[in-house]
Amino acid sequence: MSDDTSAKPQSEAERRAERKAERLAEQLRANLQRRKAQVRARREGKPDETEGLPAAGKTRTPGD
Repeated sequence: MSDDTSAKPQSEAERRAERKAERLAEQLRANLQRRKAQVRARREGKPDETEGLPAAGKTRTPGD
């Protein structure tokens, strides 16, 4: 008596959920690599180029 689930056809919802989980796992790995690179750069004394919000542009002073 074997439990071979790979032989069963998956429903569309199961396939979508599996693809989503794979995408999320890939994003998590990429984020972890970026974070590790930031830590290594800080240890080497390099400036952190990712500080702030690049999409925010220049900051405005009140009254502008």
